[in-house]
Amino acid sequence: MAVSLASCGAVESAIDSEAFYHIDNFVMRVLGQPNPPPIPFDTNITLKFVLDVEIELPDDVDTYFGVFAGGGAPSYNEIALEKNVLYFQRSLAEMELSSESANLFFASGNDRQETIRFIDDNDVEQFKAAEIPNLDGAATLENTYGWFRALANAEKPCPAFFYFTGHGAYNSEDENNNALILWEEEPFSVTEMANLLEPLPADQPFVTMMAQCYSGSFANLIYEGGDPSQPVALQTRCGFFATVASRPSVGCTPEVNEADYKDYSSSFFAGLTGRDRIGNLTANTDYNQDGKVSYAEAHAFAKVDGETTDWPISTVEAWLQRQASNADAREILETPIEELGAIARPEQQHVITSLTALTDFATNQSYADNARQTVQPAENTVAQAYLKRLEMELINIGMERTLRERQNSEDIATLEKLINCEAGQWQ
Repeated sequence: MAVSLASCGAVESAIDSEAFYHIDNFVMRVLGQPNPPPIPFDTNITLKFVLDVEIELPDDVDTYFGVFAGGGAPSYNEIALEKNVLYFQRSLAEMELSSESANLFFASGNDRQETIRFIDDNDVEQFKAAEIPNLDGAATLENTYGWFRALANAEKPCPAFFYFTGHGAYNSEDENNNALILWEEEPFSVTEMANLLEPLPADQPFVTMMAQCYSGSFANLIYEGGDPSQPVALQTRCGFFATVASRPSVGCTPEVNEADYKDYSSSFFAGLTGRDRIGNLTANTDYNQDGKVSYAEAHAFAKVDGETTDWPISTVEAWLQRQASNADAREILETPIEELGAIARPEQQHVITSLTALTDFATNQSYADNARQTVQPAENTVAQAYLKRLEMELINIGMERTLRERQNSEDIATLEKLINCEAGQWQ
């Protein structure tokens, strides 16, 4: 049976009593209840002091890779998160890149403490130490700040790729500024990351892929200060996320068998490299047939391959959906699907073709007409996720056409910058 566990659920029940965490101008309070509400954020708290840790970036690379992974504490530091890092290393090797070319930080790091939770063959909970080759250290807030500072101070401004696999925290007062959870239960918010990206040169692309709950909030990295009310930043930034800002994601599990893992990052790396996490070759994902697989093509593959309840989203897709009024969305969803498919990029055509087949939607009709003739699936099911992913894809395509027709030069420049960033690849 496929493993599809909500990656944030353990966080909300694992922290004893009442704890406070300071981030930016917020304090996150986690209540020790059996089924607590989404993690709330309160205001009027100052930024906490973070030690200045020096991180050394590898020499002779064309992309700076930063991987931060693991739960915030042993009780929800599942073995799947360690296996995700190992799969990332195999993915580098598949692309003929050395695992030593990445900075890797996982949970408690190299302290040999048994902090990884797993279920053994007798269905008994056990704990073990990390076994990740070339691990640089713990996934702490200090090391995270240190890596971003090293990136900003690098003599050679190479493109950067940041991968996070772990747990996320929902900001109930402002889901545009959710957080990911680092070791020792330290949150790291959208605005923190955006502010650390500010010193990067404008011509140094930064790409992220995140698989935690509520990860879509980090699509706001494209804005100054991570705030969507502010202009789009001058730097080239983009990212790919397991799900939208308001929803949990799936995939974290203490089960050991990787053949059962179903999560966004598994599908993304399988699409990017052509080989899945158990070594099988995938279908060709070079949808535009240019001889290389882009991040956008890997993202498209994941939208179809992922048998989960996730709603994957990228930065350009989040930006396009933010531009869409209710009237815009209605008009697009009343447009025949085949008309939108005709103007789609090749990777978008793959998503439409695949998801209409999975949902039994007729392409000569609109999404709305198909939906009116279909019994709606139950909430939080894979069937519902397929429908939502198709709806989102059509809105993305339709809004791109709408914005180009409006001929606003600033919007078109932003659109092109984000599309070009997402069309990048590992180097």
